[in-house]
Formats: sequence, structure tokens, C-alpha cells
Amino acid sequence: MPAYDILIADDHPLFRSALQQALTLGLGSGGRLVEADSIAVLEARLAEKSDWDLVLLDLNMPGAHGFSGLVLLRGQYPQIPVVMISAQEDTAVVARAREFGAAGFIPKSSSLEIIQQAVRTVLDGDEWWPPQARAKASVSDEAKAASAGLASLTPQQFRVLTMVCDGLLNKQIAYELNVSEATVKAHVTAIFRKLNVRNRTQAALLLQQLESVPEE
Repeated sequence: MPAYDILIADDHPLFRSALQQALTLGLGSGGRLVEADSIAVLEARLAEKSDWDLVLLDLNMPGAHGFSGLVLLRGQYPQIPVVMISAQEDTAVVARAREFGAAGFIPKSSSLEIIQQAVRTVLDGDEWWPPQARAKASVSDEAKAASAGLASLTPQQFRVLTMVCDGLLNKQIAYELNVSEATVKAHVTAIFRKLNVRNRTQAALLLQQLESVPEE
């Protein structure tokens, strides 16, 4: 099998190690496996190199709200297939992953053999879904609109948005990102325009549309 460059994005060291083991055994020693433990680190890896063959993305990553990480990747790097990995394995979660553009979904309870099979399938250009993916996706029009808006954000705007939704003030965001407060204000203005919202509360409500399981 030819060498592949794969990004493993998961905040649990033990699971990253398990994935490394599974993929090294399943794909041979020619592949390159690089880890990221947050959305910020994942974005840095993608900024360094944009021709990864696959991203394995944990659903609940620091810096992401549910499927917002997937939506960001599909918007900024549509050429890279993304396979979601999660301990949340119910039908609604799998169906939403498919609706938001993932190339597959691997439950964390899967055996090493299943993980290897899923990754090989996607690397070969196909999709791979567990049995529960046969159900219809329950994605609202609001969630689809939220997805489209988020996909248009730059990685830096996405970072600012998540900090806004976490309740940080502009000066706190400026400090965290090492930029001026004026730069943050400019980002916030652009974010509101792209998302078609007027304030922070509306932005936070929009981001909630991308949570892993929709609220009833």
C-alpha cells in the first residue's frame, strides 16, 4: 500500500496511541501519522501542509462545538476527506456527520480491524459508515444555514467565534490570540456579517445548531 499522510485529531492521548497502533499495523510503516490534540493545533498542521490524505477528527475536540470542527474543515479544505470518530454512536450523531460532509464515521468502540478497514476504504476514495448511518439525518434548515455560514469563516474568524461563544470579551480574545483589540473587533464584525447575526447571543445560538445531538 502506498504511503499516506494522516492527521489524527483527538484530545485523548490513549486513543491517539490506539489509532497510531491500528493504522501502523493496517497501513504499513510507509505512512506518516501526525497528531493534534485541539482544533488550534489541527489548524496549525493544516496551515503547514494542505495536502493531507485524511483527517481523523474526534467529535468533541477542545476549540470546537459539536460538528463545527467538521464544518470548518469542509469549508477551508474541501479536498481533504474527514472521518469523524466518537464515543457518541447513536443514529442521530452518525446521520448528522454525514449531512455535514464527513466521508465516514468510526465509533470509538470499533475493533482495530474495523478501524483499519474504514481508513483503507476512505483512502481508496470511498466512504465508510457504520450500520446506524442508514437512518435519515435529522438536520434542520437552521442547522444547514449555520453550517453554510460557518464554512465561510477563516480559521482565525472561527477561533474568535468560539471564544465569543465561550463568553470572552474582545480584550480577552485579543490577549489570547496576541492581536490588537481593533483586529478582534474587525473579526467580530466580519463574523456577524457572514453568519447573518446581529450580536453575540445570536452567534452563540447559531453555533448551538451544530451540537452533536440536536435539542428537541
